Amino acid sequence: MNSRSEDGEPGGAHESIWMVANEGPSYPPLDGNRSFDVAVVGGGIAGVAAARHLKDAGLSVALVESNRIAAGTTGRSTAKLTSQHGLVYRDLISDHGEGEAWQYARANEAAIDEVESRVDEHDIDCDFHRTEAYTYTTAAGGPAKIRAEVEAAERLGLPASYTETTDLPYEVEAAVEFREQARFDPRAYVLGLAETIPGDGSAVFEGTTAEGIERGRRPRVETDRGTVVADDVVVATLFPFYDHGLYFSRLTPKQSYVLAVRLAGEAPRGMYYRDGDPYFSVRPHPAGEDSTVLVGGQNHRTGHGHHATEKYRKLEAEARRKFDVDEVAYRWSTQDYVSADGVPFVGKLAPQTDHVYVATGFGGWGLTNGTAAGMLLADLLTGRENDWREVYRPTRLPTVASARMLVDHNAKAARHYLEDHLRSPRRPRLRELDPDEAAVVDGDDGPVAAYRDGEEEVHAVSAVCTHLSCNVQWNDAERTWDCPCHGSRFGYDGSVIDGPAVEPLPGVDVRERLVGEERGEPERSRQL
Repeated sequence: MNSRSEDGEPGGAHESIWMVANEGPSYPPLDGNRSFDVAVVGGGIAGVAAARHLKDAGLSVALVESNRIAAGTTGRSTAKLTSQHGLVYRDLISDHGEGEAWQYARANEAAIDEVESRVDEHDIDCDFHRTEAYTYTTAAGGPAKIRAEVEAAERLGLPASYTETTDLPYEVEAAVEFREQARFDPRAYVLGLAETIPGDGSAVFEGTTAEGIERGRRPRVETDRGTVVADDVVVATLFPFYDHGLYFSRLTPKQSYVLAVRLAGEAPRGMYYRDGDPYFSVRPHPAGEDSTVLVGGQNHRTGHGHHATEKYRKLEAEARRKFDVDEVAYRWSTQDYVSADGVPFVGKLAPQTDHVYVATGFGGWGLTNGTAAGMLLADLLTGRENDWREVYRPTRLPTVASARMLVDHNAKAARHYLEDHLRSPRRPRLRELDPDEAAVVDGDDGPVAAYRDGEEEVHAVSAVCTHLSCNVQWNDAERTWDCPCHGSRFGYDGSVIDGPAVEPLPGVDVRERLVGEERGEPERSRQL
Protein backbone atom coordinates (compact mmCIF):
# COMPACT_ATOMS: atom_id res chain seq x y z
CA MET A 1 0.00 0.00 0.00
CA ASN A 2 1.21 3.51 -0.83
CA SER A 3 1.60 5.69 2.25
CA ARG A 4 1.96 9.45 2.37
CA SER A 5 0.49 12.49 4.05
CA GLU A 6 -2.46 13.95 2.15
CA ASP A 7 -2.27 17.39 3.77
CA GLY A 8 1.47 18.09 3.90
CA GLU A 9 3.69 18.32 6.93
CA PRO A 10 2.19 18.87 10.41
CA GLY A 11 3.19 22.08 12.18
CA GLY A 12 6.42 22.65 14.08
CA ALA A 13 10.07 21.89 13.48
CA HIS A 14 10.53 18.14 13.27
CA GLU A 15 13.03 17.69 16.12
CA SER A 16 13.10 17.25 19.87
CA ILE A 17 13.27 20.45 21.87
CA TRP A 18 15.94 18.81 24.08
CA MET A 19 18.15 18.03 21.09
CA VAL A 20 17.85 21.60 19.79
CA ALA A 21 18.75 23.10 23.16
CA ASN A 22 21.81 20.94 23.87
CA GLU A 23 24.55 20.19 21.37
CA GLY A 24 26.84 18.87 24.10
CA PRO A 25 30.47 17.72 23.87
CA SER A 26 31.47 15.00 21.46
CA TYR A 27 33.51 11.91 22.27
CA PRO A 28 35.77 9.87 19.97
CA PRO A 29 34.87 6.41 18.75
CA LEU A 30 36.67 3.36 20.07
CA ASP A 31 39.90 2.79 18.18
CA GLY A 32 41.14 -0.77 18.46
CA ASN A 33 41.02 -3.09 21.46
CA ARG A 34 40.76 -1.88 25.05
CA SER A 35 40.37 -3.43 28.51
CA PHE A 36 38.28 -2.08 31.40
CA ASP A 37 36.70 -3.36 34.60
CA VAL A 38 33.19 -2.80 33.20
CA ALA A 39 31.79 -2.11 29.74
CA VAL A 40 28.46 -0.24 29.69
CA VAL A 41 26.72 -0.30 26.31
CA GLY A 42 24.14 2.46 25.85
CA GLY A 43 24.47 6.20 26.45
CA GLY A 44 20.97 6.98 27.74
CA ILE A 45 20.12 7.83 31.32
CA ALA A 46 20.35 4.21 32.55
CA GLY A 47 23.76 3.57 31.01
CA VAL A 48 25.26 6.88 32.10
CA ALA A 49 23.87 6.51 35.64
CA ALA A 50 25.32 3.00 35.89
CA ALA A 51 28.69 4.11 34.54
CA ARG A 52 28.91 7.02 37.01
CA HIS A 53 28.06 4.81 40.01
CA LEU A 54 30.54 2.16 38.92
CA LYS A 55 33.27 4.77 38.59
CA ASP A 56 32.33 6.01 42.08
CA ALA A 57 32.99 2.44 43.26
CA GLY A 58 36.57 2.70 41.99
CA LEU A 59 36.14 0.71 38.77
CA SER A 60 37.37 1.64 35.30
CA VAL A 61 34.41 1.97 32.95
CA ALA A 62 33.97 2.11 29.18
CA LEU A 63 30.69 3.78 28.16
CA VAL A 64 29.93 2.78 24.55
CA GLU A 65 27.25 4.54 22.49
CA SER A 66 26.42 3.92 18.82
CA ASN A 67 25.20 7.47 18.20
CA ARG A 68 25.54 10.45 20.59
CA ILE A 69 25.08 10.49 24.35
CA ALA A 70 21.41 11.06 25.30
CA ALA A 71 20.32 11.29 21.65
CA GLY A 72 17.87 8.39 21.81
CA THR A 73 14.79 7.91 23.99
CA THR A 74 16.29 9.96 26.84
CA GLY A 75 16.58 12.99 24.56
CA ARG A 76 13.09 12.53 23.16
CA SER A 77 10.98 12.26 26.32
CA THR A 78 8.47 14.62 27.94
CA ALA A 79 11.01 14.92 30.77
CA LYS A 80 8.88 14.08 33.80
CA LEU A 81 10.91 12.91 36.75
CA THR A 82 8.26 11.21 38.84
CA SER A 83 7.36 8.07 40.75
CA GLN A 84 3.80 8.51 39.51
CA HIS A 85 3.50 6.30 36.42
CA GLY A 86 -0.21 6.53 35.70
CA LEU A 87 -2.48 4.43 37.93
CA VAL A 88 0.00 1.65 38.70
CA TYR A 89 0.27 1.07 42.43
CA ARG A 90 -3.05 -0.67 43.04
CA ASP A 91 -2.17 -3.10 40.22
CA LEU A 92 1.39 -3.56 41.50
CA ILE A 93 0.10 -4.53 44.95
CA SER A 94 -2.46 -6.90 43.42
CA ASP A 95 -0.03 -8.56 40.98
CA HIS A 96 3.29 -8.47 42.85
CA GLY A 97 2.35 -8.07 46.50
CA GLU A 98 2.85 -5.10 48.76
CA GLY A 99 6.54 -5.85 49.34
CA GLU A 100 7.59 -5.60 45.70
CA ALA A 101 5.22 -2.68 45.07
CA TRP A 102 7.03 -0.90 47.94
CA GLN A 103 10.36 -1.67 46.25
CA TYR A 104 9.17 -0.10 43.01
CA ALA A 105 7.89 3.00 44.82
CA ARG A 106 11.07 3.41 46.85
CA ALA A 107 13.31 2.97 43.78
CA ASN A 108 11.55 5.70 41.83
CA GLU A 109 11.38 8.13 44.74
CA ALA A 110 15.09 7.53 45.36
CA ALA A 111 15.78 8.24 41.68
CA ILE A 112 14.33 11.76 41.97
CA ASP A 113 16.56 12.44 44.98
CA GLU A 114 19.53 10.94 43.12
CA VAL A 115 19.12 13.30 40.16
CA GLU A 116 18.79 16.29 42.49
CA SER A 117 21.91 15.20 44.35
CA ARG A 118 23.92 14.80 41.14
CA VAL A 119 22.76 18.18 39.87
CA ASP A 120 24.06 19.79 43.06
CA GLU A 121 27.25 17.72 43.22
CA HIS A 122 28.35 18.42 39.64
CA ASP A 123 26.64 21.80 39.18
CA ILE A 124 24.68 20.56 36.17
CA ASP A 125 22.59 23.28 34.49
CA CYS A 126 19.45 21.31 33.55
CA ASP A 127 16.52 23.35 34.92
CA PHE A 128 15.81 20.86 37.72
CA HIS A 129 12.66 21.99 39.53
CA ARG A 130 10.48 20.28 42.13
CA THR A 131 6.76 20.33 41.29
CA GLU A 132 3.52 18.34 41.61
CA ALA A 133 2.48 15.50 39.31
CA TYR A 134 -1.12 14.47 38.65
CA THR A 135 -2.80 11.51 37.06
CA TYR A 136 -6.40 12.41 36.34
CA THR A 137 -9.56 11.06 34.79
CA THR A 138 -12.30 12.81 32.84
CA ALA A 139 -14.52 9.73 32.71
CA ALA A 140 -17.70 9.31 34.73
CA GLY A 141 -17.02 6.74 37.42
CA GLY A 142 -13.31 7.57 37.27
CA PRO A 143 -13.07 8.99 40.81
CA ALA A 144 -13.41 5.49 42.27
CA LYS A 145 -10.26 4.40 40.42
CA ILE A 146 -8.46 7.53 41.57
CA ARG A 147 -9.42 6.93 45.23
CA ALA A 148 -8.22 3.33 45.00
CA GLU A 149 -4.88 4.49 43.59
CA VAL A 150 -4.46 7.12 46.30
CA GLU A 151 -5.13 4.51 48.98
CA ALA A 152 -2.58 2.11 47.44
CA ALA A 153 0.06 4.84 47.08
CA GLU A 154 -0.42 6.01 50.67
CA ARG A 155 0.02 2.43 51.92
CA LEU A 156 3.42 2.42 50.20
CA GLY A 157 4.47 5.70 51.81
CA LEU A 158 4.21 7.79 48.65
CA PRO A 159 3.33 11.52 48.84
CA ALA A 160 -0.15 11.02 47.38
CA SER A 161 -3.49 12.74 47.89
CA TYR A 162 -6.90 12.93 46.23
CA THR A 163 -8.10 16.11 44.53
CA GLU A 164 -10.77 17.30 42.15
CA THR A 165 -9.10 20.67 41.53
CA THR A 166 -6.14 21.34 39.24
CA ASP A 167 -4.68 24.37 37.44
CA LEU A 168 -5.58 22.91 34.04
CA PRO A 169 -7.85 25.16 31.93
CA TYR A 170 -10.44 22.35 31.67
CA GLU A 171 -12.43 20.25 34.11
CA VAL A 172 -11.35 16.87 35.45
CA GLU A 173 -13.42 14.40 37.44
CA ALA A 174 -10.66 13.56 39.90
CA ALA A 175 -6.89 13.27 40.17
CA VAL A 176 -4.21 11.70 42.31
CA GLU A 177 -1.58 14.29 43.23
CA PHE A 178 2.02 13.37 44.03
CA ARG A 179 3.98 16.10 45.82
CA GLU A 180 7.70 16.83 45.49
CA GLN A 181 8.16 15.33 42.04
CA ALA A 182 10.38 17.08 39.47
CA ARG A 183 10.95 18.20 35.91
CA PHE A 184 14.29 18.86 34.21
CA ASP A 185 16.10 18.91 30.87
CA PRO A 186 17.02 15.22 30.52
CA ARG A 187 19.59 15.64 27.78
CA ALA A 188 21.39 18.48 29.59
CA TYR A 189 21.44 16.35 32.76
CA VAL A 190 22.78 13.20 31.09
CA LEU A 191 25.35 15.15 29.08
CA GLY A 192 26.51 16.84 32.27
CA LEU A 193 26.76 13.54 34.14
CA ALA A 194 28.58 11.87 31.22
CA GLU A 195 31.25 14.59 31.33
CA THR A 196 32.26 13.35 34.79
CA ILE A 197 33.06 9.82 33.56
CA PRO A 198 36.29 10.13 31.48
CA GLY A 199 39.55 9.99 33.39
CA ASP A 200 41.15 7.71 35.99
CA GLY A 201 41.04 4.82 33.53
CA SER A 202 37.46 5.38 32.34
CA ALA A 203 36.34 6.58 28.91
CA VAL A 204 33.29 7.48 26.81
CA PHE A 205 33.06 6.32 23.19
CA GLU A 206 30.47 7.66 20.74
CA GLY A 207 29.86 6.48 17.18
CA THR A 208 30.69 2.92 18.21
CA THR A 209 28.14 0.20 17.51
CA ALA A 210 28.19 -2.91 19.71
CA GLU A 211 27.51 -5.93 17.50
CA GLY A 212 27.79 -8.85 19.88
CA ILE A 213 29.22 -10.26 23.10
CA GLU A 214 31.57 -13.19 23.39
CA ARG A 215 30.90 -14.68 26.80
CA GLY A 216 33.58 -15.92 29.13
CA ARG A 217 35.27 -15.17 32.41
CA ARG A 218 35.99 -11.75 30.91
CA PRO A 219 33.35 -11.06 28.26
CA ARG A 220 34.33 -9.37 24.99
CA VAL A 221 32.08 -6.69 23.50
CA GLU A 222 32.61 -6.80 19.75
CA THR A 223 32.01 -3.45 18.03
CA ASP A 224 32.46 -1.98 14.56
CA ARG A 225 35.48 -0.08 15.93
CA GLY A 226 37.26 -2.75 17.92
CA THR A 227 36.79 -4.88 21.02
CA VAL A 228 36.23 -4.00 24.67
CA VAL A 229 37.23 -6.68 27.17
CA ALA A 230 35.80 -6.34 30.69
CA ASP A 231 35.07 -8.26 33.87
CA ASP A 232 31.37 -7.39 33.49
CA VAL A 233 29.14 -5.97 30.75
CA VAL A 234 26.00 -3.86 31.20
CA VAL A 235 23.58 -3.82 28.25
CA ALA A 236 21.63 -0.57 28.68
CA THR A 237 20.47 -0.07 25.10
CA LEU A 238 16.78 0.66 24.44
CA PHE A 239 16.34 -3.00 23.48
CA PRO A 240 19.09 -5.51 24.37
CA PHE A 241 21.27 -5.83 21.25
CA TYR A 242 22.49 -9.09 22.79
CA ASP A 243 19.18 -10.91 23.28
CA HIS A 244 20.01 -14.19 24.97
CA GLY A 245 17.08 -13.70 27.33
CA LEU A 246 14.34 -13.80 24.64
CA TYR A 247 13.38 -10.22 25.41
CA PHE A 248 11.76 -9.86 21.99
CA SER A 249 9.01 -12.18 23.24
CA ARG A 250 8.64 -10.35 26.57
CA LEU A 251 8.66 -6.68 25.52
CA THR A 252 6.05 -4.82 23.48
CA PRO A 253 7.27 -1.84 21.42
CA LYS A 254 5.35 1.41 21.88
CA GLN A 255 5.63 4.60 19.87
CA SER A 256 4.14 7.91 20.96
CA TYR A 257 4.22 11.55 19.88
CA VAL A 258 5.14 14.87 21.50
CA LEU A 259 4.46 18.50 20.60
CA ALA A 260 6.03 21.60 22.11
CA VAL A 261 3.29 24.23 21.86
CA ARG A 262 3.39 27.90 22.77
CA LEU A 263 0.28 29.18 24.53
CA ALA A 264 -1.43 32.53 24.35
CA GLY A 265 -1.99 32.36 28.11
CA GLU A 266 -0.09 30.96 31.08
CA ALA A 267 1.03 27.34 31.20
CA PRO A 268 -0.11 25.10 34.08
CA ARG A 269 2.42 24.68 36.89
CA GLY A 270 2.01 20.96 37.49
CA MET A 271 2.68 17.91 35.31
CA TYR A 272 -0.35 15.96 34.12
CA TYR A 273 -1.19 12.54 32.72
CA ARG A 274 -4.69 11.47 31.69
CA ASP A 275 -5.46 7.84 32.41
CA GLY A 276 -6.89 6.08 29.38
CA ASP A 277 -6.09 5.01 25.82
CA PRO A 278 -4.72 7.08 24.25
CA TYR A 279 -3.16 8.85 27.18
CA PHE A 280 -2.68 12.63 27.15
CA SER A 281 0.37 14.16 28.83
CA VAL A 282 0.93 17.83 29.75
CA ARG A 283 4.20 19.20 31.08
CA PRO A 284 5.18 22.90 31.35
CA HIS A 285 8.46 23.96 29.76
CA PRO A 286 9.85 27.31 30.85
CA ALA A 287 11.58 28.83 27.82
CA GLY A 288 12.43 32.48 28.31
CA GLU A 289 9.30 34.58 28.00
CA ASP A 290 7.40 31.88 26.12
CA SER A 291 4.52 30.07 27.81
CA THR A 292 5.22 26.58 26.49
CA VAL A 293 3.90 23.13 27.30
CA LEU A 294 4.89 19.71 26.04
CA VAL A 295 1.87 17.60 25.17
CA GLY A 296 2.21 13.90 24.43
CA GLY A 297 0.03 10.98 23.44
CA GLN A 298 -1.46 9.09 20.47
CA ASN A 299 0.58 6.02 21.42
CA HIS A 300 0.39 2.83 19.37
CA ARG A 301 2.28 -0.41 18.93
CA THR A 302 5.29 0.26 16.71
CA GLY A 303 4.63 -0.58 13.08
CA HIS A 304 0.86 -0.31 13.58
CA GLY A 305 0.50 3.47 13.22
CA HIS A 306 -0.81 3.54 9.67
CA HIS A 307 -0.68 7.12 8.35
CA ALA A 308 1.34 8.08 11.42
CA THR A 309 1.32 11.74 10.35
CA GLU A 310 -2.29 11.78 11.49
CA LYS A 311 -1.08 11.06 15.03
CA TYR A 312 0.59 14.47 15.11
CA ARG A 313 -2.55 16.11 13.73
CA LYS A 314 -4.80 14.40 16.28
CA LEU A 315 -2.47 15.38 19.11
CA GLU A 316 -2.42 18.99 17.93
CA ALA A 317 -6.22 19.01 17.61
CA GLU A 318 -6.57 17.80 21.20
CA ALA A 319 -4.03 20.36 22.43
CA ARG A 320 -6.00 23.15 20.71
CA ARG A 321 -9.28 21.94 22.22
CA LYS A 322 -7.80 22.08 25.71
CA PHE A 323 -5.49 25.12 25.52
CA ASP A 324 -5.30 28.46 23.76
CA VAL A 325 -2.46 27.42 21.44
CA ASP A 326 -0.53 30.16 19.70
CA GLU A 327 1.72 27.88 17.65
CA VAL A 328 3.32 24.45 17.49
CA ALA A 329 7.07 24.99 17.87
CA TYR A 330 8.46 21.43 17.73
CA ARG A 331 7.23 17.90 17.17
CA TRP A 332 8.90 14.54 17.61
CA SER A 333 8.17 10.90 18.34
CA THR A 334 9.66 8.54 20.86
CA GLN A 335 9.80 4.78 21.31
CA ASP A 336 10.07 2.55 24.33
CA TYR A 337 9.41 -1.06 25.26
CA VAL A 338 6.84 -2.21 27.81
CA SER A 339 7.12 -5.40 29.83
CA ALA A 340 4.02 -7.52 30.29
CA ASP A 341 3.72 -6.62 33.98
CA GLY A 342 4.75 -2.98 33.50
CA VAL A 343 7.97 -3.33 35.52
CA PRO A 344 11.39 -2.98 33.82
CA PHE A 345 13.95 -5.79 33.64
CA VAL A 346 17.13 -4.88 35.53
CA GLY A 347 19.72 -7.43 36.60
CA LYS A 348 21.47 -10.48 35.21
CA LEU A 349 20.51 -10.69 31.52
CA ALA A 350 19.72 -14.42 31.60
CA PRO A 351 20.51 -17.39 33.86
CA GLN A 352 23.28 -18.58 31.53
CA THR A 353 24.91 -15.19 30.96
CA ASP A 354 27.37 -14.76 33.80
CA HIS A 355 28.93 -11.28 33.93
CA VAL A 356 26.34 -9.80 31.53
CA TYR A 357 23.60 -7.54 32.93
CA VAL A 358 20.63 -5.72 31.39
CA ALA A 359 18.37 -2.69 31.90
CA THR A 360 15.37 -2.50 29.56
CA GLY A 361 11.58 -2.26 29.32
CA PHE A 362 11.05 1.14 30.95
CA GLY A 363 7.61 1.55 29.40
CA GLY A 364 7.80 5.32 28.93
CA TRP A 365 8.93 5.99 32.51
CA GLY A 366 12.67 5.62 32.03
CA LEU A 367 13.92 8.81 33.61
CA THR A 368 13.29 7.58 37.15
CA ASN A 369 13.37 3.84 36.39
CA GLY A 370 16.56 4.29 34.35
CA THR A 371 18.21 6.24 37.16
CA ALA A 372 17.17 3.57 39.66
CA ALA A 373 18.47 0.90 37.25
CA GLY A 374 21.89 2.53 37.21
CA MET A 375 22.01 2.50 40.99
CA LEU A 376 20.84 -1.12 41.18
CA LEU A 377 23.27 -2.37 38.53
CA ALA A 378 26.22 -0.79 40.31
CA ASP A 379 25.16 -2.52 43.54
CA LEU A 380 24.79 -5.88 41.79
CA LEU A 381 28.22 -5.66 40.14
CA THR A 382 29.98 -4.59 43.34
CA GLY A 383 28.20 -7.02 45.67
CA ARG A 384 26.33 -4.41 47.68
CA GLU A 385 22.84 -4.97 49.05
CA ASN A 386 19.95 -3.30 47.28
CA ASP A 387 16.33 -3.24 48.46
CA TRP A 388 14.87 -3.13 44.93
CA ARG A 389 16.50 -6.10 43.25
CA GLU A 390 13.55 -8.52 43.44
CA VAL A 391 10.90 -6.35 41.79
CA TYR A 392 13.17 -5.64 38.78
CA ARG A 393 14.62 -9.17 38.49
CA PRO A 394 14.65 -10.19 34.77
CA THR A 395 14.07 -13.86 35.61
CA ARG A 396 10.84 -13.26 37.56
CA LEU A 397 7.86 -15.39 36.59
CA PRO A 398 4.90 -13.70 34.88
CA THR A 399 1.80 -12.97 36.91
CA VAL A 400 -1.63 -14.13 35.72
CA ALA A 401 -2.38 -10.69 34.28
CA SER A 402 1.00 -10.33 32.57
CA ALA A 403 0.78 -13.85 31.14
CA ARG A 404 -2.29 -12.76 29.17
CA MET A 405 -0.36 -9.76 27.83
CA LEU A 406 2.55 -11.99 26.84
CA VAL A 407 0.21 -14.24 24.87
CA ASP A 408 -1.38 -11.23 23.17
CA HIS A 409 2.00 -9.70 22.25
CA ASN A 410 3.34 -12.89 20.71
CA ALA A 411 0.04 -13.66 18.96
CA LYS A 412 0.15 -10.27 17.24
CA ALA A 413 3.73 -10.86 16.12
CA ALA A 414 2.90 -14.35 14.84
CA ARG A 415 -0.14 -13.09 12.94
CA HIS A 416 1.87 -10.44 11.13
CA TYR A 417 4.57 -12.94 10.26
CA LEU A 418 2.02 -15.35 8.79
CA GLU A 419 0.21 -12.60 6.89
CA ASP A 420 3.50 -11.43 5.41
CA HIS A 421 4.35 -14.89 4.14
CA LEU A 422 0.96 -16.29 3.17
CA ARG A 423 -0.98 -13.45 1.57
CA SER A 424 -0.10 -11.64 -1.66
CA PRO A 425 -1.72 -8.19 -1.62
CA ARG A 426 -1.59 -6.00 -4.69
CA ARG A 427 1.57 -3.93 -4.54
CA PRO A 428 2.26 -0.80 -6.59
CA ARG A 429 5.03 -0.35 -9.11
CA LEU A 430 7.98 1.94 -8.46
CA ARG A 431 6.91 4.51 -11.05
CA GLU A 432 3.60 4.92 -9.21
CA LEU A 433 5.40 6.47 -6.23
CA ASP A 434 5.08 10.24 -5.95
CA PRO A 435 7.78 12.37 -4.28
CA ASP A 436 7.93 11.75 -0.50
CA GLU A 437 5.95 8.54 -0.89
CA ALA A 438 6.87 4.98 0.02
CA ALA A 439 5.53 1.49 -0.56
CA VAL A 440 6.45 -2.17 -0.31
CA VAL A 441 6.75 -3.47 -3.88
CA ASP A 442 7.30 -6.92 -5.32
CA GLY A 443 10.81 -8.06 -6.10
CA ASP A 444 12.33 -11.19 -7.59
CA ASP A 445 14.00 -12.08 -4.30
CA GLY A 446 11.25 -10.91 -1.96
CA PRO A 447 9.41 -7.71 -1.08
CA VAL A 448 11.24 -4.42 -1.46
CA ALA A 449 10.75 -1.30 0.68
CA ALA A 450 10.99 1.70 -1.66
CA TYR A 451 10.87 5.42 -0.89
CA ARG A 452 10.97 8.24 -3.46
CA ASP A 453 12.41 11.38 -1.86
CA GLY A 454 11.67 15.01 -2.70
CA GLU A 455 14.43 15.00 -5.31
CA GLU A 456 12.76 12.08 -7.14
CA GLU A 457 15.50 9.61 -6.11
CA VAL A 458 14.23 6.14 -5.18
CA HIS A 459 15.79 4.49 -2.12
CA ALA A 460 15.18 0.74 -2.10
CA VAL A 461 16.03 -1.83 0.56
CA SER A 462 14.77 -5.28 1.47
CA ALA A 463 11.39 -5.10 3.23
CA VAL A 464 12.23 -8.15 5.36
CA CYS A 465 13.26 -7.21 8.90
CA THR A 466 16.70 -8.57 9.72
CA HIS A 467 15.53 -9.60 13.19
CA LEU A 468 12.97 -12.36 12.57
CA SER A 469 11.87 -11.78 8.95
CA CYS A 470 8.60 -9.88 9.36
CA ASN A 471 7.86 -7.32 6.66
CA VAL A 472 8.42 -3.69 7.65
CA GLN A 473 5.77 -0.95 7.35
CA TRP A 474 6.27 2.68 6.30
CA ASN A 475 5.99 5.39 8.96
CA ASP A 476 5.14 8.55 7.02
CA ALA A 477 5.54 10.78 10.09
CA GLU A 478 9.19 9.84 10.70
CA ARG A 479 10.12 8.52 7.21
CA THR A 480 11.22 5.21 8.68
CA TRP A 481 10.54 1.55 8.04
CA ASP A 482 9.09 0.02 11.23
CA CYS A 483 8.66 -3.67 12.03
CA PRO A 484 5.16 -4.49 13.34
CA CYS A 485 6.33 -7.71 15.01
CA HIS A 486 8.99 -6.63 17.50
CA GLY A 487 9.55 -2.92 16.93
CA SER A 488 12.80 -2.69 14.98
CA ARG A 489 13.04 0.64 13.17
CA PHE A 490 15.15 1.49 10.14
CA GLY A 491 15.94 4.64 8.17
CA TYR A 492 14.75 4.72 4.56
CA ASP A 493 18.35 3.85 3.63
CA GLY A 494 18.04 0.65 5.71
CA SER A 495 20.19 1.82 8.65
CA VAL A 496 19.17 0.54 12.09
CA ILE A 497 17.51 3.16 14.31
CA ASP A 498 16.13 0.91 17.07
CA GLY A 499 16.55 -2.81 17.79
CA PRO A 500 15.99 -5.67 18.32
CA ALA A 501 17.48 -5.83 14.79
CA VAL A 502 21.23 -5.29 14.74
CA GLU A 503 21.78 -5.67 10.98
CA PRO A 504 20.60 -3.04 8.47
CA LEU A 505 18.09 -3.77 5.72
CA PRO A 506 20.16 -4.74 2.64
CA GLY A 507 20.06 -2.30 -0.23
CA VAL A 508 18.41 -3.26 -3.53
CA ASP A 509 19.45 -1.93 -6.96
CA VAL A 510 16.30 -0.79 -8.78
CA ARG A 511 17.84 1.20 -11.63
CA GLU A 512 17.07 -1.36 -14.34
CA ARG A 513 13.56 -1.85 -13.05
CA LEU A 514 12.83 1.88 -13.09
CA VAL A 515 14.04 2.11 -16.69
CA GLY A 516 11.93 -0.92 -17.64
CA GLU A 517 8.80 0.52 -16.04
CA GLU A 518 9.25 3.80 -17.89
CA ARG A 519 9.51 1.85 -21.17
CA GLY A 520 6.44 -0.16 -20.33
CA GLU A 521 8.25 -3.50 -20.36
CA PRO A 522 6.37 -6.56 -19.00
CA GLU A 523 7.03 -7.05 -15.31
CA ARG A 524 8.42 -10.56 -15.68
CA SER A 525 11.24 -9.32 -17.92
CA ARG A 526 12.59 -6.86 -15.39
CA GLN A 527 15.15 -7.81 -12.79
CA LEU A 528 15.08 -6.15 -9.39
